[in-house]
Amino acid sequence: MKAAFWLAGAAALVLANPALAGDTIKIGFVSTFSGPTAVIGNDMRNSFELALDHLGHKMAGKTVQVIYQDDQQKPEIGKQKTEELVQSDHVDFIVGYIWSNVLLASLKTAVDSKTFLITANAGPSQLAGPLCSPYVFSTSWQNDQTPAAMGRYMNQKGVKSVFLIGPNYAAGKDMLAGVKSTFKGKVVGEEYTVWPSQLDFSAELTKARNSKADAIFVFYPGAAGVQFLNQYAQSGLKGHIPLYTAFTIDETTLPLQKDNALGVPGAQQWVNDLPNEQNKKFVADYGKKYPGHRPSFYGAQAYDAAQLINSAVVAVNGDTSKKDAMKAAMQKVNFKSVRGSYKYGNNHIPIQNFYLQDVVKGADGQLSLKTVATIVENDQDRFHDKCPMK
Repeated sequence: MKAAFWLAGAAALVLANPALAGDTIKIGFVSTFSGPTAVIGNDMRNSFELALDHLGHKMAGKTVQVIYQDDQQKPEIGKQKTEELVQSDHVDFIVGYIWSNVLLASLKTAVDSKTFLITANAGPSQLAGPLCSPYVFSTSWQNDQTPAAMGRYMNQKGVKSVFLIGPNYAAGKDMLAGVKSTFKGKVVGEEYTVWPSQLDFSAELTKARNSKADAIFVFYPGAAGVQFLNQYAQSGLKGHIPLYTAFTIDETTLPLQKDNALGVPGAQQWVNDLPNEQNKKFVADYGKKYPGHRPSFYGAQAYDAAQLINSAVVAVNGDTSKKDAMKAAMQKVNFKSVRGSYKYGNNHIPIQNFYLQDVVKGADGQLSLKTVATIVENDQDRFHDKCPMK
C-alpha cells in the first residue's frame, strides 16, 4: 500500500503523453523523492496531482505537463534541477521546494530567467525580505511565523522558561528565532544539531533536562521528527518537561510516532479538519485517490500552489508571456484555498491565520490531528518591511 502511495504521482508522470509546444502549460516540480524524507515530497506530488484532477488536467483549455525533479535534499542538486527546468525544459512555472537551503540555492536561476516560482513549503527569512521578487510567491508561510505562533501559545500557558532545539540550517535558525520573537519568558538553552545526518538527540535531551526549563521547543521535520519524539518519550522527559513543536508532528510522521505524539501541541496554518468546503473536498478526495492515507500540510500547500498557478493562467487565457498580468492575478489570491481565505503581503508571503493543533485518538484507535484553537489571525511575517517591493 505504501509503495503504491509513493509511486502514484510518478506513474502519472510516466504515463502522460507529451503535448505540442504552445498547447501546453509546463510546470517543473522540485522536491525530495528519495531517501528518508521522500514521504514529504510524495505527499506534495500526490496533492498536486489531485489538484490537477480537480482541474481536469487543463488550465485555460491547455494541457498541463508536470516535470518532477528529485533534489535529494541537497542544495547543489536542487540548483542543478532548477537550471534544467528553466534552461532545457523552458517551463512556465516552478513549484515545490521543501528545504530552505535548497530553495535559496535555486532562487537566482528562477528569478534571473523571470520564471515564476511558487514555494509550496520552504520560507526562508531572506525570501520574505531582501531577496523577495515579483516572480516568487509562497503558498506556505515565512519560516518564523509558525514557531512565533507557538511562542504566543506558550505565553498563554504561563511557560516561564524554554530550552530550544533544532537543526543547524537556514530553516532551523529561522524557527528558533521565530519562537524568540514572541516568547516572553527566558530561553535557558539553545542547541543546533547537524542536519540532516544527526538522528541521535540524547546529548541535547540531557542538556534540556539539566537546564530545569519549564518546557522544550523543537523543530524537526520528517524522519528527524520521528526520531526526536521517540527519544524524548524514551528518555522519560515526556512526563516531566512539556514539549512544544512546529512541523515535528504531521500526517507523514504520525503513523511512526504513534502514542508518543499524544499531548504534544503544535502550530500550523492548515489542519485537515478546517471546515471550509474546498478543504472538505480536498481531504475526502485525497482519501479516495490514496486509500488509507490523509494529506499533510505539505500536501495542502502543494494543492494550493496548483490552484494559484491555474488562477494566473486563466487570467491571461493561457498566454503565459503576459508576466505582469499573471503576477497581478496571483496577488489577488483569486481561488478557494484549502486553508480558507488569505491575502498576500507586499513580499508575496501569505497573511493568514495560525492554529493550535493536537493529536487525538478516535474510537477506532486511530490517531489524527485536530484543530484546537486559533492562536493568531491574519498574521504577517516580520520581514515584509525589508522587501523592496511595495
